[in-house]
Amino acid sequence: MKIKPLADKVLIERLEAETKTAGGIVLPDSAKEKPQRGKIVSVGEGKLLDDGTIRKLEVKKGDLVLFTSYAGTELKIDGKEYLIMSESDIMAVIEK
Repeated sequence: MKIKPLADKVLIERLEAETKTAGGIVLPDSAKEKPQRGKIVSVGEGKLLDDGTIRKLEVKKGDLVLFTSYAGTELKIDGKEYLIMSESDIMAVIEK
Protein backbone atom coordinates (compact mmCIF):
# COMPACT_ATOMS: atom_id res chain seq x y z
CA MET A 1 0.00 0.00 0.00
CA LYS A 2 1.25 3.51 -0.84
CA ILE A 3 0.35 6.57 1.23
CA LYS A 4 0.59 10.07 -0.30
CA PRO A 5 0.29 12.81 2.35
CA LEU A 6 -1.82 15.84 1.48
CA ALA A 7 -0.91 19.55 1.74
CA ASP A 8 1.82 20.17 4.35
CA LYS A 9 1.75 16.64 5.83
CA VAL A 10 4.72 14.23 5.88
CA LEU A 11 4.91 10.46 6.42
CA ILE A 12 7.76 9.47 8.74
CA GLU A 13 9.25 6.11 9.69
CA ARG A 14 10.53 6.24 13.27
CA LEU A 15 14.17 5.28 13.80
CA GLU A 16 14.90 2.62 16.41
CA ALA A 17 15.39 3.71 20.02
CA GLU A 18 18.84 3.48 21.58
CA THR A 19 19.33 0.22 23.47
CA LYS A 20 22.38 1.41 25.43
CA THR A 21 23.23 4.58 27.31
CA ALA A 22 26.41 6.53 26.58
CA GLY A 23 27.95 4.77 29.61
CA GLY A 24 27.19 1.32 28.17
CA ILE A 25 24.17 0.40 30.31
CA VAL A 26 21.66 -1.74 28.39
CA LEU A 27 18.12 -0.39 28.66
CA PRO A 28 15.14 -2.75 29.03
CA ASP A 29 12.15 -2.18 26.72
CA SER A 30 10.13 -0.65 29.57
CA ALA A 31 12.76 2.09 30.09
CA LYS A 32 13.07 3.09 26.44
CA GLU A 33 11.41 6.28 25.29
CA LYS A 34 9.80 6.53 21.89
CA PRO A 35 12.39 7.93 19.52
CA GLN A 36 11.90 11.50 18.35
CA ARG A 37 13.90 10.89 15.19
CA GLY A 38 12.74 9.51 11.91
CA LYS A 39 13.22 9.27 8.17
CA ILE A 40 10.79 10.98 5.83
CA VAL A 41 9.14 8.43 3.54
CA SER A 42 6.76 10.72 1.64
CA VAL A 43 5.73 14.40 1.57
CA GLY A 44 2.66 16.35 0.48
CA GLU A 45 2.55 19.01 -2.24
CA GLY A 46 2.95 21.97 0.12
CA LYS A 47 1.06 24.43 2.28
CA LEU A 48 -1.75 26.42 0.67
CA LEU A 49 -1.24 30.11 1.50
CA ASP A 50 -3.96 32.77 1.88
CA ASP A 51 -3.19 34.21 -1.58
CA GLY A 52 -3.85 30.81 -3.21
CA THR A 53 -0.23 29.89 -3.91
CA ILE A 54 1.40 26.72 -2.62
CA ARG A 55 4.59 26.96 -0.55
CA LYS A 56 6.80 23.92 -1.11
CA LEU A 57 7.87 22.03 2.00
CA GLU A 58 11.36 22.58 3.41
CA VAL A 59 11.86 18.83 3.99
CA LYS A 60 12.08 16.13 1.36
CA LYS A 61 11.88 12.37 1.06
CA GLY A 62 14.90 10.71 2.70
CA ASP A 63 15.63 13.51 5.21
CA LEU A 64 16.40 12.47 8.80
CA VAL A 65 14.43 14.71 11.16
CA LEU A 66 13.74 15.47 14.83
CA PHE A 67 10.13 16.01 15.85
CA THR A 68 8.18 16.82 19.00
CA SER A 69 7.31 14.00 21.44
CA TYR A 70 3.58 13.82 20.84
CA ALA A 71 3.59 14.86 17.19
CA GLY A 72 1.55 13.18 14.53
CA THR A 73 -0.78 10.25 14.25
CA GLU A 74 0.56 6.71 14.38
CA LEU A 75 -0.28 4.35 11.48
CA LYS A 76 0.55 0.73 10.81
CA ILE A 77 1.09 -0.14 7.14
CA ASP A 78 2.14 -3.62 6.03
CA GLY A 79 3.41 -4.39 9.55
CA LYS A 80 5.58 -1.24 9.86
CA GLU A 81 4.81 1.70 12.13
CA TYR A 82 4.74 5.22 10.71
CA LEU A 83 3.74 8.71 11.79
CA ILE A 84 1.89 11.25 9.70
CA MET A 85 2.31 14.85 10.86
CA SER A 86 2.39 18.47 9.76
CA GLU A 87 5.69 19.93 8.66
CA SER A 88 5.40 22.42 11.55
CA ASP A 89 5.79 19.52 14.05
CA ILE A 90 9.29 18.88 12.70
CA MET A 91 11.91 20.76 14.72
CA ALA A 92 15.08 20.09 12.69
CA VAL A 93 16.71 18.20 9.86
CA ILE A 94 19.67 16.04 10.94
CA GLU A 95 22.67 16.71 8.69
CA LYS A 96 25.57 14.30 8.46
